[in-house]
Amino acid sequence: MKSRFWIPIGFTTAVLLADQASKIWVKTNMMLGEHFNVAGQWFQIYFIENNGMAFGMELGGEWGKLALTLFRLVAVGGILYIIRKMLKSNKARVGALAALSLVLAGALGNIIDSVCYGPLFGYERWFHGRVVDMLYFPLWQGFLPQWLPLWGGDYFIFFRPVFNVADTAITTGVAMLLVFQRRYFPPDAAPTSPSETPESSSPNDGGQ
Repeated sequence: MKSRFWIPIGFTTAVLLADQASKIWVKTNMMLGEHFNVAGQWFQIYFIENNGMAFGMELGGEWGKLALTLFRLVAVGGILYIIRKMLKSNKARVGALAALSLVLAGALGNIIDSVCYGPLFGYERWFHGRVVDMLYFPLWQGFLPQWLPLWGGDYFIFFRPVFNVADTAITTGVAMLLVFQRRYFPPDAAPTSPSETPESSSPNDGGQ
């Protein structure tokens, strides 16, 4: 248990440090809407802020934002409970702990923005801050073929959403849990009935 105890601590700490360091650097060194190329035009640092969920999606209104922050806090509490229970059971898979820790760290990273960034940077009150996003990968952009239903002829960018390290951690953790679900959480072996136990029968029973 002691060796695996450091898995959630290590993953959570590493992701939080990378997430908050990148956000604070962007926040203090760039203007909102400013961007620059990292690897051609396919990878850019593009500073935006959003009021809501991962990948720039938003939950409208002041109450929507507050509800989302509270939901994140409840989700973090649930993940912490699951990780603690897994560690105490001594049956925790390393991959499962790593995946849950990534989701936990990502949720915490965006919670820090929502809860603290408003008063920290002087633009809002507690619990009403905006999440900082900066990772942008417009891998392909152009007009879609005219024959394509619904979107034919529209200008399209893939991948359009701008996101952050926390979003990446959440997505990676959830993907790991979905792909490796059976490996991380194998079903318990069916209990053996008393009639099937070796002690319940004797090899000499048939000869008596």
